[in-house]
Amino acid sequence: MPVFSDALSLIRANLEELRKGNRVRLVAVGTLTEAQLDAINQERAAASARWTSESPRYPPMVAEVVFMGRHVYESRIVRDGYTVNDVVEQIASAMDSAAVVLKVPTMTAMENPSPRADRYGNSVRDRIVFECSARHPRAEIYSVIPKGDGVKPKGRPRE
Repeated sequence: MPVFSDALSLIRANLEELRKGNRVRLVAVGTLTEAQLDAINQERAAASARWTSESPRYPPMVAEVVFMGRHVYESRIVRDGYTVNDVVEQIASAMDSAAVVLKVPTMTAMENPSPRADRYGNSVRDRIVFECSARHPRAEIYSVIPKGDGVKPKGRPRE
């Protein structure tokens, strides 16, 4: 399994500390599968090939994934009204070994192709977006998006 045994409690702890207004520390939460890492590095190599400089614009990543959570907290919990438990479920689903790397030129992301029923009556496919430069060579979880969440906890329709 790509998430470490203590990953969900580490993610939950960071999100709870952010709720209290505290600073959080960077935590290692899992690894990409060999297939996921290969797909990400192939996309990075293809993007690098479009640059003319001597050094690669997008050097390869390693399998370890880290998490701080500020953007996830602000976007999913504060803005959309999801609970910490909801977000932990979204991250666990998006980091599943079955998740596939998306070929999107503007971001590095994976999505679980298996729909998951959330607590709000939606059938969602959880997508995770990585930030790949600040913590290079490790990928940092930047965001998680429950694709298909037409009904959000705050009752707002999908934007």
